[in-house]
Amino acid sequence: MKVAPIHKALLNYNQLSSNNIRHLICHTGQHYDNKMSKIFFDDLELPKPDIYLGTGSGSHAEQTAKIMIEFEKVLLQEQPDLIIVVGDVNSTIACSLTASKLNIPSAHVEAGLRSFDRKMPEEINRVLTDAIADYLFVSEISGLTNLRNEGVPDNKVFFVGNVMIDSLNHYLPRTDHSNILKLLDVKPQNFVLVTLHRPSNVDYPENLSLIMTLLNNLANERRIIFPVHPRTKKNLEEFNLISTISSNVVLSDPIGYIDFITLTKNAELILTDSGGIQEESTYLGVQCITIRTTTERPITVDIGTNHLVGEDYKLAEQVALEILDGKKKQGKIPEKWDGKTAERIIEIITDKLL
Repeated sequence: MKVAPIHKALLNYNQLSSNNIRHLICHTGQHYDNKMSKIFFDDLELPKPDIYLGTGSGSHAEQTAKIMIEFEKVLLQEQPDLIIVVGDVNSTIACSLTASKLNIPSAHVEAGLRSFDRKMPEEINRVLTDAIADYLFVSEISGLTNLRNEGVPDNKVFFVGNVMIDSLNHYLPRTDHSNILKLLDVKPQNFVLVTLHRPSNVDYPENLSLIMTLLNNLANERRIIFPVHPRTKKNLEEFNLISTISSNVVLSDPIGYIDFITLTKNAELILTDSGGIQEESTYLGVQCITIRTTTERPITVDIGTNHLVGEDYKLAEQVALEILDGKKKQGKIPEKWDGKTAERIIEIITDKLL
């Protein structure tokens, strides 16, 4: 969702400019589930990656090391003028660090976000990537403050907006042709959408069991649609929780991007521990409960429709029932979330490189 708008903006730039930029897409293989990966590439109209590292799973150290070893070979062969990394996953820091050691400049898209929770691997990835990146593209105002407080020079930092919203804005018209609501037998504004995958919620039997109790209780009020992340599915099976789930909680395989934003747009309420969904729901004005103690996207709480409840599943249930009873938060769209972020990024990069 973050690479696709940049890819399209580069193609558009090359059509309009005599100074063409050759860009390659490298898929590290960190997100290696074929079903999840393929449907997102297809829906986002991304070409087959030019480079596929196939690094797969492993501990954080193993995965990061594998990516660095394989990505170094790519950099030595291709000798790029710049690498662009997105988000906060292991691939982000692994590729940035590898490029830095070879004196190849890097740009970080979605820079400056901070949860201030160093127990989150993503937070470590964010902080370290921002410390070595040459261009930091910020999606919300808090990112500017965070980077300034960390001593990052202002001339490296660019407030450009949110590339996730570029994708959402571009593909929203296609949701009119999705039949996912019919397939799942739900009506607009009359179901709850759930996504959960963070270790704190799904890796511990007690927590995952409490979450299933929460969903079962909400299922008495609304139909629950729960596309299950591979990690979460594995744990539901391992902890013998599948049989405890209400028949009004619909478990599905991972859902493609177009179908998923169709569900997001039409949900009465979303329960999640994802970062991106907090942003998408705020843009769409959909009520969202984030089951985490912190968020690196505070603007979604400050002015958006996001409710941060911590890992207090009873509180999550209370807030959810209040929302379903009509007590909804009025939100607004943050600054520069206008679908033109990738254009601004490419304008800055080409101005600096060419």
